[in-house]
Amino acid sequence: MPFFQRDDQLAPQGDRILAATRAEFPSLAPNQIAFTWLVYRPPIPVNTGGAISPQQFWQYPVSGYSYRGVELIYPASVVKLFYLVAVQEWLEQGMIAPSSELDRAIRDMIVDSSNDATGLVVDMLTGTTSGPELPIEPFETWKYQRNIVNRYFKSLGWEELDTINVNQKTWCDGPYGRERAFYGELMENRNLLTTEAVARLLHSIVGGVAVSGERSQAMMRLLHRSLNPTELAADPENQVTGFLGGGLPQTARLWSKAGLMSRVRHDAAYIELPDAPPYLLVVFTEGRDHSQNEAILPFISQQVAAAMMELGVRG
Repeated sequence: MPFFQRDDQLAPQGDRILAATRAEFPSLAPNQIAFTWLVYRPPIPVNTGGAISPQQFWQYPVSGYSYRGVELIYPASVVKLFYLVAVQEWLEQGMIAPSSELDRAIRDMIVDSSNDATGLVVDMLTGTTSGPELPIEPFETWKYQRNIVNRYFKSLGWEELDTINVNQKTWCDGPYGRERAFYGELMENRNLLTTEAVARLLHSIVGGVAVSGERSQAMMRLLHRSLNPTELAADPENQVTGFLGGGLPQTARLWSKAGLMSRVRHDAAYIELPDAPPYLLVVFTEGRDHSQNEAILPFISQQVAAAMMELGVRG
């Protein structure tokens, strides 16, 4: 069973938003977008600082809408959400030792979306390092170790995570040596996520049940984004402009993790608006032209925010 309930009230709104998006961006094909939207109606079980138990949290019904939500898509930097949760679990269990350098890497991985920082986090999680190609047997051991994050997420027993792959570092120029060999000849072992898998993971963080309440709060602090135009203008690499935060009023509050490369533009966000229920939105878009288009995700976000305000007025 999915972790959210498909909602008859949201379905026509979601369909309308997708139709409006395709009308506004006619070159965006139906198979170049995936979209998962959760709405938190009162009593709201999220952003409570972990005040409710995981057992209570997962029993709470959440309304949602999803379009192509189970399609596997290259996630770019959205995968860093999974490494964020994994590294907090490793720290919680004493599998790795805390250090100021690891803290710096975790922060830079999420706040600045640094690929170099992500490389260190993946090394720490898996006990592997990049380098030249390896002989067959050492390489088999290396590959097994690199899949430990996949095994962890499979162990949670969430059906949304059954098909995903989260065993690769993120790159600026691409993998070399053993890393390139690990991708496979046709890049078949690249990272793959669905919008529903990302939505469930972010839902658990916002709900305060990812690893622990305290660690969920620490993750939320890293994911918080300023909507202040002066701050955004000072940081051209911010994760708001051209993403879901770009379609929000300044009165909104935003927690998010964006992903961008030459063929995809994605965002995963939890949003609080005045006078509307909080909501969670994950949008993946594919295609070289669309990845460079900074208007698509803000347009979708604006449409969803308007729908949420309408829900707030009605509800």
